[in-house]
Amino acid sequence: MNILILGSGGREHALTWAVKQNPKCDRLIVAPGNAGIAQIAECASLDIEDGGAVATFAQENAIDFVIIGPEAPLAKGVADRLRDAGLLVFGPSEGAARLEASKSFTKEICDAAQAPTAGYGHFTDAEAAKAHIRKNGAPIVVKADGLAAGKGVIVAMQEQEALDAIDDMFDGAFGGAGAEVVIEEFMEGEEASLFVLVDGQEVLSIGTAQDHKRVGEGDTGPNTGGMGAYSPAPVLSAEIEQKAMDEIVKPTMAEMVKRGVPFQGILYAGLMIKDGQPRLVEYNVRFGDPECQVLMMRLGAQALDLMQAAAEGRLADAKVNWANDHAITVVMAANGYPGSYKKGTVIGNLQAQPEDSSNMVFHAGTKAEDGKVLATGGRVLNVTARGDSLKEARDRAYAMVENIDWPDGFYRGDIGWRALD
Repeated sequence: MNILILGSGGREHALTWAVKQNPKCDRLIVAPGNAGIAQIAECASLDIEDGGAVATFAQENAIDFVIIGPEAPLAKGVADRLRDAGLLVFGPSEGAARLEASKSFTKEICDAAQAPTAGYGHFTDAEAAKAHIRKNGAPIVVKADGLAAGKGVIVAMQEQEALDAIDDMFDGAFGGAGAEVVIEEFMEGEEASLFVLVDGQEVLSIGTAQDHKRVGEGDTGPNTGGMGAYSPAPVLSAEIEQKAMDEIVKPTMAEMVKRGVPFQGILYAGLMIKDGQPRLVEYNVRFGDPECQVLMMRLGAQALDLMQAAAEGRLADAKVNWANDHAITVVMAANGYPGSYKKGTVIGNLQAQPEDSSNMVFHAGTKAEDGKVLATGGRVLNVTARGDSLKEARDRAYAMVENIDWPDGFYRGDIGWRALD
């Protein structure tokens, strides 16, 4: 089976690593890939948001299955273009991808499906949005309606912070994503993520995770794309997970079918849990990053079989074979992130780190140049380990972190603290 994975981050490195282990994988190409991915798969220079170019490339390379990693190509309808070309694809249509690409669309779907979520208002005018904030006070949550690379959400603990966020969004701080905003009530509780495969009709939970969005230890400081994650998430007990499936995920998927936009791919449900009751924070229509890294570490080769079953409409017969294990990933980021940071710094001693079914360094923002690995992004490495306990996995991950020579990077030393406490 010839497989093409679209993307260049830590999520795609983890997907590549898992898919590569499956014996049905004959040839594996990743576009555009990164320095870590290039060590285990072919990399191709390709505009992954150009559906026509991706389809042509796939046909020229006799690709049997395309796995779309990031949200941007999905929101631009790349999956539709590939299906039109007769290719098997893992990822939702442009219409179904609106569950992530438009916060207001998701709220509308949740209302129709009676799925528990935060109360909200949808605004296209800054003064009306500010009036809503003044009426409701803080804490309150302000979200850019469209895709903003994980950065268009401001949890405002003070009213002025929320008002400033409105000015930023309507002044173009998040580009077109902030032309409309959704303002939500602040939900208290503990946040965790549920990952569900969907084939258009059937749904199959494939795991839980919890990430650390804040840049500082103790979950302090500004939000980031994620500074680390672990799986499973203890707060998502079997009972609460079932509630989330029955009250949130299944009704949402049924509503999408009813509207003629059935969902196929991975549905990432961000949940807020309080007093045993889950409420939806948001949907993403792709694997989370860095949650994907811990899920792939635990799933291994079967990840390909499960994604293929979702793409072919065979989830009714699929089953996840879980080991009783834990995985954790620690993000190493460039000094200054999530603000300004330097690119092109050298990362040393990566070749000395173990690479096996329990230990991996997934590259998120790197390139190879003159025999060296250089940092090219804010979040640069995902140091990931697996163990019989979360503590064992954590100890393995941090042992690797401490052996990586990168004075221009930093990391949080408390990933997994909620579960370990």
